[in-house]
Amino acid sequence: MKTTHLNLRAAMVSLLMFLVFLGAWQLSATAPSVGAAAKAGMSAEEIEYQKMMGKDPGAVKSTGFPPPIEVGKAMIGHLADPFYDKGPNDKGIGIQLAHSLGRVGLGFFLAVLVALPVGFMIGMSPLMRKAFDPFIQVLKPISPLAWMPLALYTLKDSEVSGIFVIFICSVWPMLINTAFGVAAVKRDWLNVASTLEVQPLRKAFLVILPAAAPTIVTGMRISMGIAWLVIVAAEMLVGGTGVGYFVWNEWNNLSLVNVIFAVLVIGVVGMLLDLAFAQVQKAVTYVE
Repeated sequence: MKTTHLNLRAAMVSLLMFLVFLGAWQLSATAPSVGAAAKAGMSAEEIEYQKMMGKDPGAVKSTGFPPPIEVGKAMIGHLADPFYDKGPNDKGIGIQLAHSLGRVGLGFFLAVLVALPVGFMIGMSPLMRKAFDPFIQVLKPISPLAWMPLALYTLKDSEVSGIFVIFICSVWPMLINTAFGVAAVKRDWLNVASTLEVQPLRKAFLVILPAAAPTIVTGMRISMGIAWLVIVAAEMLVGGTGVGYFVWNEWNNLSLVNVIFAVLVIGVVGMLLDLAFAQVQKAVTYVE
């Protein structure tokens, strides 16, 4: 009952914050009327001249930033037909999202194939942990986009380069969390498995993996957030398709309405991906 009441209150506070945000957005999109202030410092002849030049001093001046209602109309238009294809530079948001999610999914999957076994090896062997640590500490801080020029030069393909950038940014959080989770498994559990003469592979899947699963999924959740963050920037560089390219193309077309719509879509999709991993994390979490 307390949890339901808390969730209801939190929803109301969130709604209030959203309404305040929309109000501030609307006010910032339209400047206040400057008629009285402008006329106070101008003569009748100057005011008439300004009107003849098409500049009415008494008019409400727009800041040029689109108000929420325009973004809402654009959102309805895009979501009404998200999968249209009218050429290389005019595709629906659904098609663009599909390309981005495909790149993220493939790069993330490749990172899982590398990070999990290497993380297990590092977590179970102090020798390998010390051997790999210098490489991890040097490569981990490098911005994923710094790899893009090398990937484009080496791989000669923008699509493959984008997937490589997702892979290189996703692998480190998963690898580090996997190694930490495996190393943190209770020694008592491992000793019992050794006493029962459990085979190493069986011990890895039946003892170590379930114990380290919450930490591993946490690393995967972090990696997915970083991957979705990076793919937008990567697609702005390589172009072609994807939600990042959609943002850049609409900016080149000077369509701030579509840029804001794309930013909102990126945020919502990122939130849904994080919620999906949160559910997986909840499913593998255990109480000792």
